[in-house]
Amino acid sequence: MNEPRFFRRAGSPTIADIIAWTDAAAPEGADLDVEIRGVAPIEAAAPGDLVFLDNAKYVSELSASRASACLLPAACATRVGPGTVALVSAAPYRAFATAVARLFPESARPGSMYGVSGVAPGAHVHAEAILEHGVIVDPGAVIGPRAVIGSGTIVGANAVIGPDVRVGRHCSIGAHVTLQHALVGDHVIIHPGARIGQDGFGFAMGPRGHLKVPQVGRVIVQDHVEIGANTAIDRGANRDTMIGEGSKIDNLVQIGHNVTIGRHCVIVSQVGIAGSSDLGDFVALGGQAGVAGHLKIGAGAQLAAQAGVMTDVPAGARWGGAPAMPMREFFRRLVELDRLASRAVEGKSKRAAAGEPPASAGE
Repeated sequence: MNEPRFFRRAGSPTIADIIAWTDAAAPEGADLDVEIRGVAPIEAAAPGDLVFLDNAKYVSELSASRASACLLPAACATRVGPGTVALVSAAPYRAFATAVARLFPESARPGSMYGVSGVAPGAHVHAEAILEHGVIVDPGAVIGPRAVIGSGTIVGANAVIGPDVRVGRHCSIGAHVTLQHALVGDHVIIHPGARIGQDGFGFAMGPRGHLKVPQVGRVIVQDHVEIGANTAIDRGANRDTMIGEGSKIDNLVQIGHNVTIGRHCVIVSQVGIAGSSDLGDFVALGGQAGVAGHLKIGAGAQLAAQAGVMTDVPAGARWGGAPAMPMREFFRRLVELDRLASRAVEGKSKRAAAGEPPASAGE
């Protein structure tokens, strides 16, 4: 059985087209009429493939690559093999992303799972919902009363768009997504299984039990945001949960009620952000980092994977560890801990060599 091709190539672009899309520079006399049929890693590429090099670790594989063209920095341009055209770029990875999006446009924006146009049989759109021209609704999707869906948006199979929800234009709402109490901007991608706008985790604690606090805010998702599969974003309690323009959120992230995420933040998988915390613009959180509630993370701050953030973080800072601290302090403590551990092992070895009994727990 032939392997399926999940993404169809758009047209028959040449190396000259790649140059036009990316502003890369080719050497004089290069054949720019060669057709580009696909992309591949350097070591597995075949004639007709486009590759990129953005890490010097892989430069040794470049001369043996059979790729037709490679996007790379100027310093590596002489390392390509005889059949590969060196396309020099100041940002090869970004140029590669641009080229792939043009080569395989369906890969950059999830499309209809069923190839439908308009509202598919088996979908339910309430009579009071408003769908602009060009909206695609896959089977099993439910769109509630007074919901508004902008033109060019795709609603995946079994997704649920709740009453009064607003979804902008040219968005992709994945299969089994639930959207409630939310306003979503334009060009937003929400991957399958994400849950947006449900109750925040709010209770008035007390000796007679825990009283549920009604969550009456919303979730505001601004333009060009991407939200990963099975991520959960709670609606606000008494104000809105905000996701800023251009922010990218990975799979399996939990964002609590009243949280504000700034513009162009990057939040990696399994991060948890507790309620009412505020992240500035261009903040980056590594995988499994945790942010306690009611904290401020300054613009441009970077938190390492598994950081446990318990205090405010200054703008531009780089912190790691649990509890999180400046990276220089974190590494200093790791070195000191390693030194103490080495001393303990050395002392144990000396006592054993001298025939002395092991040190007691109290020593």
